Amino acid sequence: MAIDGLISLRSNVGPKQTADRLKSELEARGLTLFAQIDHAAGAAGAGLALRPTELFVFGNAKGGTPLMQATQTIGIDLPLKALVWQDAGGDTWLSYNDPAWLAERHGVADNTQAVTAAMSALLGAIAKTVTSGGA
Repeated sequence: MAIDGLISLRSNVGPKQTADRLKSELEARGLTLFAQIDHAAGAAGAGLALRPTELFVFGNAKGGTPLMQATQTIGIDLPLKALVWQDAGGDTWLSYNDPAWLAERHGVADNTQAVTAAMSALLGAIAKTVTSGGA
C-alpha cells in the first residue's frame, strides 16, 4: 500500500542489523540522533505483541532551520524520522518521509527546492547504504 510522501525500501538484512546500520550511518554522516524509540519493546512492556518497529529521530540545524525559516509549521515534521520495521511476511523495511513532500505539505516547496533536494539526496544515500546486503 502506497502512502503519500513515504519512501520505503526493503532491507536485505533483518531489523536489528538494519537498525544498527542506520545508527552507524547517521553518525558517520555527522547527523545528530535525537532519539531511538523501540515501539516493540514498549508494546511488550504493555503486554502486547508488535513485530520489530524502531523509530529514529535525527537531523541537523543546517538542514532543518532553512525549512523552518520558510514556515515554522514544518517544525512539526522535523527533525527527520526513519522507521525500521518488519512486515507480516518477515521482510524488513526502512521508511522515511520525503523532504520534498514535507515542504509541499507546508506550502513552501517552491522556495525550498535546493534544501529539500539536498536532504532527499542524503536520505536516499543513507537508505541505500543501510538496506543493501553489503557491509
